Amino acid sequence: MEISEKHFVNGNNIRSPYPDGFLELRVGMGCFWGAEKMFWQLEGVHTTSVGYSGGVKDEPTYREVCSGTTGHAEVVSVVYQPELISTGEILKVFWEGHDPTQYMRQGNDVGSQYRSAVFYSDQSMLELIETTKAQYQLSLNNAGYGDIVTEVLQTQTFHYAEDYHQQYLAKNPDGYCGHGGCGVSFNLSAD
Repeated sequence: MEISEKHFVNGNNIRSPYPDGFLELRVGMGCFWGAEKMFWQLEGVHTTSVGYSGGVKDEPTYREVCSGTTGHAEVVSVVYQPELISTGEILKVFWEGHDPTQYMRQGNDVGSQYRSAVFYSDQSMLELIETTKAQYQLSLNNAGYGDIVTEVLQTQTFHYAEDYHQQYLAKNPDGYCGHGGCGVSFNLSAD
């Protein structure tokens, strides 16, 4: 997919290689426009990009993903410097930034491409995801919400979305953003 090599907001490279020691986490939180904006605003985040992951089709287009036939979710790639922002802090934004109890949707956005998902790259990241998921589940239960339905998957191929989707809300400040989360705070106690 042909995309700009530079992040529209901060000018950093969107594609690897990234500086040594930086980490990447990929998350699906519904529509990727608003989700990406949540992360690019965080200190310690080097770059973000949006794309598709978790499905079966190579190099899918937005139209194909929205058809529900590819199995892909809309995903944000977050590349960050762990000395400035921890994986736990990234996961806090992930859990609070959407409703992980909604199945195949976020609000009025309905379809498999809007499902909640987080992709891990190693065992320590998986353990932290599972720990924070269990912690947030307790907070959700106390607020009257049901079970988290987030898919926790080993990292799969990330297919970049079309260039106009990259940093969409910076390019279109009045654009659609369907994110609001549950309004349930997550008190991070593990990292």
